[in-house]
Amino acid sequence: MSRRIKSALALLVGNAIGLLLATLLLAGFAIRPLSFIVVVIVFTLVQLVAEPLILKLGEKKAPALKGGIALIVTFVGLLVTDLITAGLTVGGISNLLAATLLVWLGALIASVVLPIYVFKELRDPKH
Repeated sequence: MSRRIKSALALLVGNAIGLLLATLLLAGFAIRPLSFIVVVIVFTLVQLVAEPLILKLGEKKAPALKGGIALIVTFVGLLVTDLITAGLTVGGISNLLAATLLVWLGALIASVVLPIYVFKELRDPKH
């Protein structure tokens, strides 16, 4: 399996873990079980599209935002996924903000742990 596919799988798993974490900890934040895979895929695709755009805007308009880009991308990903899928219910702005932190944290932890235990090839720098 190529490095690119393993990176994509690691991102999907990390996002799935983050979304599950938000579902378990936030009342009103829900993902229909049958829609879970679709929600994870749509959320990940929105992130992949939004990240370069937000990075570009951040560099030009507000360089101080550079450190928070991942949180902004997660927020946008949740908002757009909630709007375009029927399987995700965020449950209000406070849940959206809390879910942004939880999903980001879950995905961050997964991005550190998965290369250590599952995708060992991702630990090595690109060649």
